[in-house]
Amino acid sequence: MEENKDIKILSSKKTNIADWTSCKSTAQMLRKAQADQVETAFDRAAGMKPCPIGAKSACCKHCAMGPCRLNSKDPYAKEGVCGATIDTIQSRNFARMVATGTAAHSSHGRNMLNLLKGVLSGKIKDYTIKDTNKLNGVAQSLGIETEGREVNAVATDVCTEMERVFHMTEGEIPFVKRVPPKTLETWRKLDIVPRGAMLEVMELLQRTHAGMDQDYQNLTKQISRTALVDGWGGSMVATEISDILFGTPTPVHGEVDMGCLKEDHVNIIIHGHEPYLLESIVEAVNDPELVESAKAVGANGLNLVGMCCSGLEMLSRHGIAHAGNFMSTEAVLVTGAVDAFGVDVQCIQQGLVKVGKCYGTKIFTTNPSCRIEGAEHIEFDEHEPRKCTDAIVKQAIDRFKNRTVEIDIPRNKAMGVHGFSYEYINYMLGGSFRASYTPLNDNIINGRIRGVAGVVGCVNPRVKQDWAHIELVKELIKNDVLVLQTGCSQITLAKAGLCTPEAAFYAGPGLKEVCEAVGMPPVLGLGACVDNTRILIACAEMVKVGGLGDSIADLPVAGAAPEWYSEKALAIGQYFVASGVYTVFGVTFPIIEETKFHRLLFENMEAQGLGKWGFTADPHEMARLMIDHIDQKRAALGIDKARERTLTDMADRREMQSA
Repeated sequence: MEENKDIKILSSKKTNIADWTSCKSTAQMLRKAQADQVETAFDRAAGMKPCPIGAKSACCKHCAMGPCRLNSKDPYAKEGVCGATIDTIQSRNFARMVATGTAAHSSHGRNMLNLLKGVLSGKIKDYTIKDTNKLNGVAQSLGIETEGREVNAVATDVCTEMERVFHMTEGEIPFVKRVPPKTLETWRKLDIVPRGAMLEVMELLQRTHAGMDQDYQNLTKQISRTALVDGWGGSMVATEISDILFGTPTPVHGEVDMGCLKEDHVNIIIHGHEPYLLESIVEAVNDPELVESAKAVGANGLNLVGMCCSGLEMLSRHGIAHAGNFMSTEAVLVTGAVDAFGVDVQCIQQGLVKVGKCYGTKIFTTNPSCRIEGAEHIEFDEHEPRKCTDAIVKQAIDRFKNRTVEIDIPRNKAMGVHGFSYEYINYMLGGSFRASYTPLNDNIINGRIRGVAGVVGCVNPRVKQDWAHIELVKELIKNDVLVLQTGCSQITLAKAGLCTPEAAFYAGPGLKEVCEAVGMPPVLGLGACVDNTRILIACAEMVKVGGLGDSIADLPVAGAAPEWYSEKALAIGQYFVASGVYTVFGVTFPIIEETKFHRLLFENMEAQGLGKWGFTADPHEMARLMIDHIDQKRAALGIDKARERTLTDMADRREMQSA
């Protein structure tokens, strides 16, 4: 460990790392960090108790008359200074989280749109349209004519339509054309069809100002409208343009876990969310001159590795190895093997800089929206992307040449199949000439597949890293529930070996039969957290194919984020609920039970024809809630059969862990 006076030294108090993480590599590095007296987010979480009033959103600090704190045991016993009730306070706080999460995704989407516009104008020359089939498919879904037209003409019209996602002030966003008619009819009846993202976020935030919207039901309508402009707007734009520019993912074999680092190579990690940085660095590490530069200082080559959602973009499109999810980003630096760590936006922990200094790894920020005190900033310019990425690679080579720290790389690695998309699932089920979701619907109707679950989202140091995701998914697949995944959850399941076709062995008999017939895993990884829109499109297609109801709310599907932590996750959850999906969160939920606002989110939204929220910190209870909901939807569709929920016993778990 390099000496650094800025590093905060841990106290001598011992903590049980086994309670912090299920990831063997992360645990190994946390033990090393403790021995080196280096603090990580796990230590900070262990030493900082969450505010119980804040956790339940029973406080308001929106004006200088407060902060006002209400008693969560008897929330109606008092009101804020202005007279705000617990329902007003909670709905305002919830609204601000959804607005921020939506803004983050919408900013990502708008950046991708600007990149595509720059490519079409000729001002950006390092990127091109790689997937014209995807471009035409998106255009057709928006009602744009494609037959006999030039690629750039179609793409220009697509840009014009997508621009409306962000800037329109009246009407309905373009992608509502993809929403099942009955679902859209419900939105119109409730007056929650979104307009432009900028307007909806601004409208929601101004309603939370002191003295503004003080009716939790009215505010919840705007919360839903804003969340929907995320799922069916900003996030969908980001995913679709990423596919158009960089290629729609198709399944690839990829390696996951810290064992993908190589002591004899220059190791470069990219972490964040926007794919154009990583696409440029993929080119940089394959540049013969830079490869030769690495060999000239004694390295056997350049080893590019992903983290978090940027890593999932690289894994899905290029099969590039992935080192770990959000709560492993500090731990991977403890290996001493990381020669450069580049980040762009979202889910970037400030603590990376201090841990990096301790082990001689520079953290490079690249985006003006996300700079960190103490990190070296190399601005990424999409007009000259290689200036940034080449500089990162060169600094990594220099660090390799001057390594002074001990290298300790965990040996853990897992192979999996990644890179599924709505389009590939369509092809996988029906082939080139009969591509369709009909086989999926048919197997749900005949009972081989009980239903579909989206298990997505973050990891959180307030609970044991990865454990809830793994336990939940084991229960689901054993009960014949097909699992779709995005974000950090996907990496968790990949490390656990559940993203291979062979993992069908652990599925129930019906799901196992389907997986073996198709040659697919029981867990399908769809990409980064922004790619939850692939799940929305899949749900819409299931409705369109027929036999499973007329709206998304009729489908035997459910969603879960067992270890969520960010405002983006809350926005995602709300757009799934508003789209009609029962969505269960773990860890905590910013609401007091038995309040009117709680009943609206957890019961009454479903009565309006939408979905509803659920909460439990126990993954086994979460599985039960999701399976019970799926069975209720099957019964309502008349396709239910007498069956019991199969519990995963200890023998099953030991067998899975040893596999």
